Amino acid sequence: MRPSLAVALIAACLSPGYSRAQPAELVGTLTLDGAAPDIGGLSGLELSEDGSGITALSDRAILFRGQIRREDGRPVAVTFEAPQPLASRRNGPLVFPLSDSEGLAVAPDGGLYVSFERIHRVTHYQRADGPGAPMPPPAQFGRFRWNGGMEALAIDANGALFALPEGGSQDRSLPVWRFAAGYWNQAFSLPKRDSFLPVGADFGPDGLFYLLERDYSVAGFRSRVRRFDLRGTEVAGEVTLLETASGTHDNLEGIAVWRDAAGAIRLTLVSDDNFWFFLASELVEYVLPLAPERQTD
Repeated sequence: MRPSLAVALIAACLSPGYSRAQPAELVGTLTLDGAAPDIGGLSGLELSEDGSGITALSDRAILFRGQIRREDGRPVAVTFEAPQPLASRRNGPLVFPLSDSEGLAVAPDGGLYVSFERIHRVTHYQRADGPGAPMPPPAQFGRFRWNGGMEALAIDANGALFALPEGGSQDRSLPVWRFAAGYWNQAFSLPKRDSFLPVGADFGPDGLFYLLERDYSVAGFRSRVRRFDLRGTEVAGEVTLLETASGTHDNLEGIAVWRDAAGAIRLTLVSDDNFWFFLASELVEYVLPLAPERQTD
């Protein structure tokens, strides 16, 4: 490593508000293969407030909705309803390359926001079984790589929609776009650390922003979850909650953050098997330690 690069990395890790603590503890892993017809390619994930209801999105514009059953706090089974293909504006089925869906966010009113690659756009669905309405994109969306568009979506407590492209930017930062009051603007830039790229995001019940990132090598996939406090136009409180070794899990792309009955924050993650036989569709769940004020004697 060049001395200048080493100094830069040390400075980044010692920057105010940045912590590499990894408190997340694995709760369980559940294979979803065969749990529903044609399930696979899962890249977006949302859970109900109590973590029991699941909505997963495949990269072929199909929704899978169902219920998660847990025993002793571990996910042990998922029962899915019939798959729900998403429709175009004219209410016809989406076909490739229009169907390459990636990110998913569910609004408080039950409406869905879905991001697509290839033909880069974010589409709003008032109902899962109704036609979608593409949101007006800024010119910058047209500069994304073919496979490097809006990968992660999240909605905050005020109803603002946030989106991150997988490609990042040239200045080692991760641009965060926000849609509010009818238009997009680049609200934040998050620091890009190492070779990880964003693939999923969610706002937790604590109001904090959770970012799922992925890296890949011949040894397999690595996953990382970082948490941020987005205050107005500032980013604070960066902490790494989870960073796995290569091959620990498959290709994790979707994240949902919720609070369990004990008051602990849980990170539920889902993997995209790319419809390849050597990968698996997995539901993976981690728990964060209770905050001191929530612990009981």
